[in-house]
Amino acid sequence: MSEFQQILTKYWGFATFRPLQEEIIRSVDQGKDTLGLMPTGGGKSLTYQVYSLSKPGICLVVTPLIALMKDQVENLNQRGIKALAIYSGMSSQEIKIAMDHAAWGEYKFLYLSPERIVTDRFTERIGQLDVNLIAVDEAHCISQWGYDFRPSYLRIAELRDLLPDVPVLAVTATATTQVVDDIQEQLKFKKKNVLRTSYYRSNLIYLVRNEEDKVNYLLKAVQKAKGTGIVYVKSRKLTREINDLLRKNQISADYYHAGLSSKIRSARQDAWKNGICRVIVSTNAFGMGIDKADVRFVIHLEAPDSVEAYFQEAGRAGRDGKTAWSVLLYNNSDKIRLHKNVEKSFPEPEVIKRIYEAICNFYQLAVGFGKDQSFEFSMASFASSFSFQITAVYNSLKILQREGYLELTDELDNPSKVYFQVNRDDLYKFQVANAAFDGFIKLLLRSYTGLFTNYVAVDEQLLAQRANISPDLVYQFLCKLRAQKVVDYIPQKKTPFIIFTKERIEVDRLKITKENYTDRKRDYMQRIDAVIHYASSGHKCRSQLLLQYFGETESVRCGKCDVCMERNELNVSKYEFDTISDQIKKLLLEPCFYEELISRIEGKPDNTVKIVRWLLENEKIVYRVDNRMEWRKEIKRNQENGK
Repeated sequence: MSEFQQILTKYWGFATFRPLQEEIIRSVDQGKDTLGLMPTGGGKSLTYQVYSLSKPGICLVVTPLIALMKDQVENLNQRGIKALAIYSGMSSQEIKIAMDHAAWGEYKFLYLSPERIVTDRFTERIGQLDVNLIAVDEAHCISQWGYDFRPSYLRIAELRDLLPDVPVLAVTATATTQVVDDIQEQLKFKKKNVLRTSYYRSNLIYLVRNEEDKVNYLLKAVQKAKGTGIVYVKSRKLTREINDLLRKNQISADYYHAGLSSKIRSARQDAWKNGICRVIVSTNAFGMGIDKADVRFVIHLEAPDSVEAYFQEAGRAGRDGKTAWSVLLYNNSDKIRLHKNVEKSFPEPEVIKRIYEAICNFYQLAVGFGKDQSFEFSMASFASSFSFQITAVYNSLKILQREGYLELTDELDNPSKVYFQVNRDDLYKFQVANAAFDGFIKLLLRSYTGLFTNYVAVDEQLLAQRANISPDLVYQFLCKLRAQKVVDYIPQKKTPFIIFTKERIEVDRLKITKENYTDRKRDYMQRIDAVIHYASSGHKCRSQLLLQYFGETESVRCGKCDVCMERNELNVSKYEFDTISDQIKKLLLEPCFYEELISRIEGKPDNTVKIVRWLLENEKIVYRVDNRMEWRKEIKRNQENGK
């Protein structure tokens, strides 16, 4: 058994690696910069975790999703692997203590949100860390052609200058051919090195259903389906409404979205994972860190706005290798909504500038100030104060983020934290001199460990129950201890943060570039066109369409999707269908009449007629105004080069 397998078995209990995992680990072990492309649920994080555990030193993990970061840190700590995270919203004292522990060699993994990389506090301390690997999770975020580009990811390359001899391992589940090349260029790979598995999932059946009454179809589908499932919807309101409908029809269900408290989200996620709840109805917030193998169906009530998003969410079904279904419910309203989203996602430049100015005023930032400062940000409160629409605020912030003026973090749900600022001797003296606090301090020390060395999450409700006092009184005790500088107490908070990555500038100097507005708008429209093409196409295998989008052009028909099943009903073999349809395509390079086409095709006459009719019904062949037929020209899209 190799050293890597021993680590896998010791900490995760697995006897063998999943496909490609060990190859990626060995590639990095040879000192090679490596890009690992693995499907959703393929175990990407294990690659850098196992490698780093095999070497002395600490692994730096850069990830844009704070919730996922915190989830991974918690999972590693539960396995006895010491990990910590640094992200926006932490106090300067919290960050200092975290960096101290990392520098002392007490931790194996330091998770970072990308905007923290280039802060003076971090760059000054990085030389004190014994770094064995730079891991870049969700690596598509570094590519300008990635569907979720983050400008702060571009700063990762600066880590390479600070740590020139440390290899880089980048991992992602969704990357087109151009994104693959761009990731390696942006991360300054010494030599191109991509390891990938095919995105093909033989057990996953893709279906598209064109339904006017989607909700009724959804209800019948869930009633008929067996096993655990996920229903994806676009709004928080819909999660509740669909959940209520399912429950009224005696279906075990619950709903999930980012607006719920972490405690509720965790409880609902656990109930679903453990089979207590059969169906979870969610926004796209559900999925991070989900590793449930026996999901039998994923249903999208509405079309997502990118093939990448759909592919990731659909891919959460059938990870155990058994048959599973991914169903997209689609009708003309999706097409209208997706096209409207283009305009909503790109507010007019003047609106973006007004919102930038209002945000600076909101935080009373003077021109020339604000760089690297972070602020709690309530989008609803801000939009209401300045009479902006929330969608305009959100999408303007995304464009300002692309331009590098600021960063908007995902919503945090941070528990209350306590850290003793005095040593044990001084604390004892304080307790003797302040008897009123003695009982409460003893309760804190009995309830939690590590309070003198690190910030520890505390639960005021639990402390109140144990002390038989009100939570408000617990809060008052903690605030008074903070005022006496005995503890640093950070109350629970739930909010996103805005980080100003540049000092405030005069609004007439603010630039909205063609690359980040016009070009990105065109790129977004192409992504939407690709989704519409996938959903409305009736002539090509669903699996082949998805794989083609990600550059796999030699894939075979799955034989199981709705398109393949309809074609199978022709009672024509795949070989004969493909042979005859290839002939037809070549013959129709020059338009001709039906009878002329039939007479020129080599093959069984009955099967020839069936295939021509099928191609007509699926609008692969179309009639011109002069009644001659021609092969329908594809909508020109190029997801691979973004042009």
